[in-house]
Amino acid sequence: MIRRFFSFFSHVLPALGFAFPAGCATPPSTTPYSQSAEPKYVTVGWNELPTISNADWLAGFNAWKNGCGVLAKQTRWSAVCTDAKALPQDAAKVRAFMQSRLTPISLRNPDGGDQGLITGYYEPVYPGSLTRTAKANVPAYGVPADLITVQLDSLYPELKGKRIRGKLEGKKLVPYPAANDIAESGLSAPVLAWLEDPMDLQFLQVQGSGRVKLDDGREIRLGYADQNGHPYSAIGKWLIAQGELKAEDVSMQSIRAWAVAHPQRTPELLASNPSYVFFRPLPASNDGPPGSLGVPLTPGYSLAVDVKHVPPGSPLLIATTTPDGAALTRVAAAQDTGDAITGQVRADFFFGKGDAAGALAGKMKQRGKLWLLWPKGEALPAL
Repeated sequence: MIRRFFSFFSHVLPALGFAFPAGCATPPSTTPYSQSAEPKYVTVGWNELPTISNADWLAGFNAWKNGCGVLAKQTRWSAVCTDAKALPQDAAKVRAFMQSRLTPISLRNPDGGDQGLITGYYEPVYPGSLTRTAKANVPAYGVPADLITVQLDSLYPELKGKRIRGKLEGKKLVPYPAANDIAESGLSAPVLAWLEDPMDLQFLQVQGSGRVKLDDGREIRLGYADQNGHPYSAIGKWLIAQGELKAEDVSMQSIRAWAVAHPQRTPELLASNPSYVFFRPLPASNDGPPGSLGVPLTPGYSLAVDVKHVPPGSPLLIATTTPDGAALTRVAAAQDTGDAITGQVRADFFFGKGDAAGALAGKMKQRGKLWLLWPKGEALPAL
């Protein structure tokens, strides 16, 4: 979200050596469009694309159009966005408009293959409190005042997009405490909410955003603000290394079940991941959380992508399956990103809010294809 949520499988699968593009939400990537990875784009005809239902045409178009407040500032999208706003809510007219104004471009891996990894993420809702109680005693911290972030390109332009984080000890910048140190010693930082389970905090950090449900039924929204600078290490990888889970059985659900069965080892599990995310409060809203594009994500129609290969805000066509094998083919919008979402044919599918969405997101690790829908006559940035 305003970082891009971390997808659970985005981190676990690459860490385990799965043969997928290594895979959101750290802060929005500032890396420029890159030619070093040799992205491949293959222009195709609309008649070569899979069939999309009228409902998915309309919903995907509306999700993409929500980002036009940002896109319209770009010359390549200005006229398309202006004309899109005038369209009626009619699937046939939307389909005709997109087919007349946009060119489908098949995203390909460096080896020319058109299949990639599609994972899922969601907005979790966890019980908690605004004050510490005997039950709710796990702090979700805001950004500490002593956290220092250095954009390295301010000193070395060739390091554009690179940054380091730490804190000052005297005149020396030293690493910020790791997650285990924070859990044991606490921080001098604002506590935005108190959660009831350390696993809830871990998964909240993995997703990058979420809600805390209070006893009176109200929900407060938290979004990614910053991170302690330590690399993410998938806790599922630790469970496999310990012989506690098999690689094919790793999911959010299986990890939580293990933690419930082994509460005495949960601190050891969490200590295996030194990364720690700090949050910021978000305004009360029924909208989806904000993605890195700065607009609310639309459940089922927003994607996190690698912005080195897919320009932010672009519409895409995605063809994949859900964890139960059902076809998932629709127009969606590239409105989010994340450190773990890397590769040309790579996306994280936003399922929405709550437990039902989490059940799908936690198991999503499907093969799929992506087509970038690009304004006709416009050169791709990476080319």
